[in-house]
Amino acid sequence: MQGEMSGCAVRPYLQQRPLTIRRPGFLREMRGSELAQADQLLQAAFGGPDEAALVRRLRADRALAGEQVLPFEDRIVGYAALSEMRSPQGWLCLAPIAIAPDFQGFGHGRRMVGMLAEWARRSGVFLVVLGDPAFYRRCGFSSERAAKLRAPYPASHLLLAGPGDAVPEETLEYPRAFG
Repeated sequence: MQGEMSGCAVRPYLQQRPLTIRRPGFLREMRGSELAQADQLLQAAFGGPDEAALVRRLRADRALAGEQVLPFEDRIVGYAALSEMRSPQGWLCLAPIAIAPDFQGFGHGRRMVGMLAEWARRSGVFLVVLGDPAFYRRCGFSSERAAKLRAPYPASHLLLAGPGDAVPEETLEYPRAFG
């Protein structure tokens, strides 16, 4: 059967030769021509329009510091938004992060988030994320360093990456688009 191997669906990035996997390219800045692809990816990854609508609001508010994508052939299979926090000045928020459903489970999200955490450390920028602590710790974020941050979201899921090893005491104000 085309599309199946040993009763398992073949992922689109598997070549016809067994055990040969083509990998996505390197994380890069999103191009303007990829806006629609990013919107479709966010909807597919999150199972609805909410995250794509959030990114459109962030763009409209000019709150995005950058949008990173993971390319594969003629499409994008990974997406990450970096937004400027209203406070503290110079801090960024990582949200949303998405991997195409057919590329999930292969470490692409971990690699993408890990690269962004390392970028934050090396560039001297504090980067906060709200999410699964076990996943983000493996990517270089620290919940211990976020322990004294005050945020409108659950502290148990707040993590920090960036320079040094201090535990900053700050009140976080997210971009207005987050509501």
